[in-house]
Amino acid sequence: MAKVTREEVEHIANLARLQITEDETTEMQNTLESILNFANQIDTADTSEIEPTYHVLDLQNVLREDKAIEGIPQELALKNAKVTEDGQFKVPSIMNEEDA
Repeated sequence: MAKVTREEVEHIANLARLQITEDETTEMQNTLESILNFANQIDTADTSEIEPTYHVLDLQNVLREDKAIEGIPQELALKNAKVTEDGQFKVPSIMNEEDA
Protein backbone atom coordinates (compact mmCIF):
# COMPACT_ATOMS: atom_id res chain seq x y z
CA MET A 1 0.00 0.00 0.00
CA ALA A 2 1.49 3.30 -1.12
CA LYS A 3 1.81 6.02 1.48
CA VAL A 4 2.10 9.63 0.36
CA THR A 5 3.25 12.12 2.98
CA ARG A 6 2.01 15.67 3.39
CA GLU A 7 5.54 16.85 2.64
CA GLU A 8 5.50 15.01 -0.70
CA VAL A 9 2.16 16.58 -1.62
CA GLU A 10 3.46 20.02 -0.66
CA HIS A 11 6.63 19.40 -2.68
CA ILE A 12 4.61 18.35 -5.75
CA ALA A 13 2.37 21.40 -5.35
CA ASN A 14 5.45 23.61 -5.11
CA LEU A 15 6.93 22.07 -8.28
CA ALA A 16 3.63 22.71 -10.06
CA ARG A 17 3.58 26.25 -8.67
CA LEU A 18 0.26 25.57 -6.93
CA GLN A 19 -0.87 27.05 -3.66
CA ILE A 20 -3.09 24.54 -1.91
CA THR A 21 -4.92 24.71 1.39
CA GLU A 22 -4.64 22.20 4.25
CA ASP A 23 -7.90 20.57 3.14
CA GLU A 24 -6.66 20.33 -0.45
CA THR A 25 -3.38 18.85 0.79
CA THR A 26 -5.26 16.11 2.64
CA GLU A 27 -7.53 15.47 -0.34
CA MET A 28 -4.57 15.33 -2.74
CA GLN A 29 -2.72 13.01 -0.37
CA ASN A 30 -5.65 10.57 -0.41
CA THR A 31 -6.09 10.90 -4.17
CA LEU A 32 -2.41 10.24 -4.90
CA GLU A 33 -2.41 7.22 -2.58
CA SER A 34 -5.46 5.82 -4.40
CA ILE A 35 -3.81 6.35 -7.80
CA LEU A 36 -0.57 4.69 -6.70
CA ASN A 37 -2.40 1.76 -5.10
CA PHE A 38 -4.41 1.25 -8.28
CA ALA A 39 -1.24 1.36 -10.40
CA ASN A 40 0.49 -1.11 -8.05
CA GLN A 41 -2.18 -3.72 -8.84
CA ILE A 42 -0.26 -4.52 -12.02
CA ASP A 43 2.49 -6.02 -9.85
CA THR A 44 0.11 -8.83 -8.86
CA ALA A 45 -0.47 -9.96 -12.46
CA ASP A 46 1.25 -13.25 -13.34
CA THR A 47 3.22 -12.54 -16.51
CA SER A 48 5.60 -15.51 -16.31
CA GLU A 49 3.96 -17.23 -19.31
CA ILE A 50 3.75 -14.10 -21.47
CA GLU A 51 6.34 -13.26 -24.10
CA PRO A 52 7.76 -9.73 -23.94
CA THR A 53 5.87 -7.39 -26.26
CA TYR A 54 7.54 -4.47 -27.93
CA HIS A 55 4.43 -3.28 -29.70
CA VAL A 56 0.81 -4.31 -29.29
CA LEU A 57 0.21 -4.49 -33.05
CA ASP A 58 2.12 -6.61 -35.53
CA LEU A 59 3.46 -3.67 -37.51
CA GLN A 60 6.33 -3.69 -39.93
CA ASN A 61 8.17 -0.85 -41.57
CA VAL A 62 7.09 -0.23 -45.12
CA LEU A 63 10.26 0.61 -46.97
CA ARG A 64 10.78 1.78 -50.50
CA GLU A 65 13.79 1.26 -52.68
CA ASP A 66 16.32 4.01 -52.13
CA LYS A 67 16.81 5.69 -55.49
CA ALA A 68 19.20 8.55 -56.10
CA ILE A 69 17.52 11.41 -57.92
CA GLU A 70 18.95 14.64 -59.18
CA GLY A 71 18.29 17.62 -56.91
CA ILE A 72 17.74 21.21 -57.92
CA PRO A 73 20.70 23.19 -59.18
CA GLN A 74 22.63 25.17 -56.57
CA GLU A 75 21.93 28.47 -58.31
CA LEU A 76 18.18 27.83 -58.16
CA ALA A 77 18.35 26.82 -54.48
CA LEU A 78 20.20 30.03 -53.59
CA LYS A 79 18.18 32.27 -55.92
CA ASN A 80 15.97 33.85 -53.21
CA ALA A 81 18.52 33.84 -50.38
CA LYS A 82 19.19 37.23 -48.81
CA VAL A 83 22.88 36.51 -48.32
CA THR A 84 25.11 33.79 -49.76
CA GLU A 85 28.79 33.06 -49.39
CA ASP A 86 30.87 30.53 -51.32
CA GLY A 87 27.76 28.92 -52.80
CA GLN A 88 26.03 28.47 -49.42
CA PHE A 89 23.30 30.21 -47.44
CA LYS A 90 24.77 32.68 -44.96
CA VAL A 91 22.78 33.19 -41.78
CA PRO A 92 23.42 35.19 -38.62
CA SER A 93 25.49 33.42 -35.99
CA ILE A 94 23.57 32.10 -32.99
CA MET A 95 26.64 31.21 -30.93
CA ASN A 96 29.11 33.44 -29.15
CA GLU A 97 32.73 33.02 -30.10
CA GLU A 98 33.44 31.45 -26.70
CA ASP A 99 30.75 28.79 -27.39
CA ALA A 100 32.36 27.68 -30.64
